Amino acid sequence: MNHPVGNARVPVDSAFAKAPAAAGALRVLIADDHALMRRGLALVIKLRFPGTTVIEAGSLADAVRCAQEESDLSAVLFDLRMGDTDGLPGVEAMLRVLDGVPLVVISGTLDASLISACIRAGARGFLPKGSEAEALDHALPVVLGGGIYAPLPRGAMASPSPPAPPPPGILDSLTARQREILALLLEGRSNKEIARSLGILEGTIKVHLRSVMQRLGVHNRTQLALLVSRAGPPA
Repeated sequence: MNHPVGNARVPVDSAFAKAPAAAGALRVLIADDHALMRRGLALVIKLRFPGTTVIEAGSLADAVRCAQEESDLSAVLFDLRMGDTDGLPGVEAMLRVLDGVPLVVISGTLDASLISACIRAGARGFLPKGSEAEALDHALPVVLGGGIYAPLPRGAMASPSPPAPPPPGILDSLTARQREILALLLEGRSNKEIARSLGILEGTIKVHLRSVMQRLGVHNRTQLALLVSRAGPPA
């Protein structure tokens, strides 16, 4: 990343950084009111994370609608200033509908107080628009793994702390149905596809996944898939 800042990456799982597909196919929402910026980001993400589905939104209103309609989002890249939003209010409005899906703010302004405010509001990352494409190689695995990715002032030192391996038998307390759902999740299936495969309602899949995430202490389906893949697939 050729930019006069360092990068805070806390925590990051190196295996996931090298092979993000191990946590299932990604679904990334890009919200930016400049079509060329959206298309450029989409192209970079698809090249660097093969198999990723990218959804585009040109405004806060469109992004909110997409988030409400897409139940399987992995992450959101969110422009800080669009035609119908400017600054933190838009970030906060987006976070309210994301239900734990990590949001990375994209901005042409690199200001320490702005970065801090975005992270305090609940954003999981911050990417300056002047970043090199390689920044996404680091940012997405970090936020998908439950960490925070943000620029540091020149000379500052980051202290990554990889998560501890899952304890043995962490999946033993799950029901047979929950294990079936997790096995299909690891194949990259969407909630709708899992429901169709098991012959149950999509809403039931959401209830099961929410229960499992609460039990295992993760916040979204990508973190869940990563933890399960590190613990070993359910029997």
